[in-house]
Amino acid sequence: MTDRTDSTSGWGVIIASSSIMSLALLGDALLYAVLPAYAHEFGLTLPWVGVMLSANRFVRVFAYGAIARLTHAVGLRGMCILAAMTATVSTALYGVGQGPAILLAARILWGLTYASLVLATLSYALKFRAQAGTRVGVGQAIQRVGPILALFGGAWLVGTLGPNMAFVLLAFPTALAIIVALSLPKSPVSQTERPKPASLARPKPVDILFFLQGYGVDGVFAVTITLIFARNASLSDAVMSGGALLAMRHFGEAIAAPLFGWIADRFGARRIFVIAALLTMLGFVLVAMGVTVPGALVMLLFRGALASLGPAVIAQSLDDQEDVIGPLARMQAWRDFGAACGPLVTGFLLVSFSAEQQHGAVAIALAAGLIYWLITAKR
Repeated sequence: MTDRTDSTSGWGVIIASSSIMSLALLGDALLYAVLPAYAHEFGLTLPWVGVMLSANRFVRVFAYGAIARLTHAVGLRGMCILAAMTATVSTALYGVGQGPAILLAARILWGLTYASLVLATLSYALKFRAQAGTRVGVGQAIQRVGPILALFGGAWLVGTLGPNMAFVLLAFPTALAIIVALSLPKSPVSQTERPKPASLARPKPVDILFFLQGYGVDGVFAVTITLIFARNASLSDAVMSGGALLAMRHFGEAIAAPLFGWIADRFGARRIFVIAALLTMLGFVLVAMGVTVPGALVMLLFRGALASLGPAVIAQSLDDQEDVIGPLARMQAWRDFGAACGPLVTGFLLVSFSAEQQHGAVAIALAAGLIYWLITAKR
């Protein structure tokens, strides 16, 4: 019994499940860089590009509850195996599919895949609640390896072989995730009756903070950063500069998540979460004041820190016997809802409000959300 417990809650499963996510993310990471520029190669118009890049998030928002219930039914290993297979299929469809119907199906499939893997990887990492920050942080760092490699190696493949063939080839390393998933240790499926988590259940104060983070970083910042640079540079230089900062999301998470997760385990996740949220807010303030690059770097670094601190805060607020999948599903759903709403709302607001004004508004909203969370936590 001890061996089984050690094998299902030790570092081996964290590394394995995070490696599955890393491999699964190859196609999705490259798609964001490739699809806007090569829309015609995929049989899409530019309006359809926006739909494709946001569809997976909207799917996840409403799927987390059902996926959490399915995870209870089939177990973490079963979900990882299924998600590894669907990740391979979706990546291959990016290469062979043409037109909105097939690609939209691939994006919906990817949304379900990502939701499954994010709950599975966090659940494995939170087996030991006392080490939640460190374990989640290391897992997040491993997961960023795939997107970073895709953005560099995949970009070379696109330039050499074309975008469609690049995704076909990426499906092969993605398929390695199936082998890794099969190597995960078997664990008994829980027969205990658990509460049924619902997608977009009434948010807790910490969920509101994650909604605002998703809205701000993946919405306001991601949509406007190239436009800010384009005021004083050529469009090609602005795209390169904006792309470099967007790539910093992955580097920031790879560096900050394990570091701040370890700090949170030593000094308390709640305290470090407040500091990281304040510094994320400072990044938005700096961009709003026109200090774009330093503000963006601060924002992205501490956004990466929040990736491990949020789950750690939730884990440390629960008893060891309490189910962690439900609260994680709720938190992820609200974060993805913010990330899905952000790009859509930002585009409309740019007609009346500048990029800097919108960054300032996000900073104010984050301050209000943080105060609300601290007040309710104190009660």
